[in-house]
Amino acid sequence: MIPTTAASEPRSLATLVDTIVPYGSIARPDHWFKNVFMIGGVVLAAFYSPTIIEAFPWIKLVLGLVAVCLVASSNYVINEILDAPKDIGHPVKRMRPIPSGRVKFPIAYAEWIVLGIVGTFIGWLVNMPFFLSAVALWVMGFFYNVPPFRTKEVPYLDVVSESVNNPLRLLMGWFVVTPEIVPPVSVLAAYWMVGAFFMASKRFAEYRLINDKAAATAYRSSFRHYNEERLLVSMFFYTAACALMLGVFIVRYKLELLLSVPLLAGFFSYYLHVTFKENSPVQNPEHLYKQYGLMIYLAVTVVIFFGLLFVEVPALYELFNVTPSQLKSLWTIGS
Repeated sequence: MIPTTAASEPRSLATLVDTIVPYGSIARPDHWFKNVFMIGGVVLAAFYSPTIIEAFPWIKLVLGLVAVCLVASSNYVINEILDAPKDIGHPVKRMRPIPSGRVKFPIAYAEWIVLGIVGTFIGWLVNMPFFLSAVALWVMGFFYNVPPFRTKEVPYLDVVSESVNNPLRLLMGWFVVTPEIVPPVSVLAAYWMVGAFFMASKRFAEYRLINDKAAATAYRSSFRHYNEERLLVSMFFYTAACALMLGVFIVRYKLELLLSVPLLAGFFSYYLHVTFKENSPVQNPEHLYKQYGLMIYLAVTVVIFFGLLFVEVPALYELFNVTPSQLKSLWTIGS
C-alpha cells in the first residue's frame, strides 16, 4: 500500500505548478521574440561604429535582452489585468488566466511592479541611456493600459502609442553598443511606422474575426470608430510613412539599401495577404512562426537588408547622382 504522504507529494507538486503557471503565462514569455527589434539597433550601431564591436563586452547585450524582456513582461501583466473585464466577451481571450479566474489580482499587481523594477534595474547596469529607454518602455506601457490615460481605447492613438515600443527597442539595442550618440531620427521613425502597420493589421484581423460591430465595440472601445475601410486606410498610411522615412535614411546614409526595397515591399504585401486569412494569425504575432513562408521570406529580407549596410556599390551613387556617405563599409562591389 502506498503511504498517504508519498501519494500526496505528486499531487501537491502538480497543484503548485498549476498555481504558478498562470502567473508566468500573463507575463507572456512567448512574446519575447518581439524584442528581436533590439538586435536591429545593435547591427545599426555596428554599421556606424565598427571599431567599437571589436572590444564590445557582450555580457551587456545579454543583460540588455534580459532587461527588455522583463520590462515588456511587466507591461504585458498590467495589460492582462486591466483587459480582463473585456476579455471575458472575446471568443478566444476569455480563456486567458485572469478572465478564467486562475490568477489573484493582488499577486498579479505585485508581479507587474516587481518585473518593472527588476527589468529597469538591470537596464541601469548596462548604462544610463539604456536605463532611460527601458524606463520609457515601461512608462509607455503604463499610459497604454492604465486609466484615465489608457491610450489603447483611443482610435489611432492606440496603434501609434503601442508601436512606439519598436523604436524604443531599437534605441536600447543601439545604446548597448554606443551610448554616446543617438541613431538617425529617420530610421527611428521608419521603425515606428512599421510597428504601427503591424498593430493596425492586428486590429483589422480582430475586427474581421468578431464580425459584429456591437460585440467588437464591447471588446475594444476603439472599434466604435474603426471599421474595415478605416483600418485598411490607416495601414496604407503607416506603410507609406515607413517607406518615406526609410527613403530619407537610405539616401542620406546608405544608398545600397535601395537593392532591398523590392524585398521590403514584397514583405508588406505578404503580411497583408496573411492578414486577410480567416482567423488570421496576425491577431497573435507569437503564432506567426507557424507561417513558414512568411518567416523564410522575412529572414531573407532581414539578412539582405542588414548585410547591405556593410557593402559598397559605387555605381548606384553615379546612377542616382547621390553623394556617398562618409561612413566606411566592409566590402566594395565594383569600382
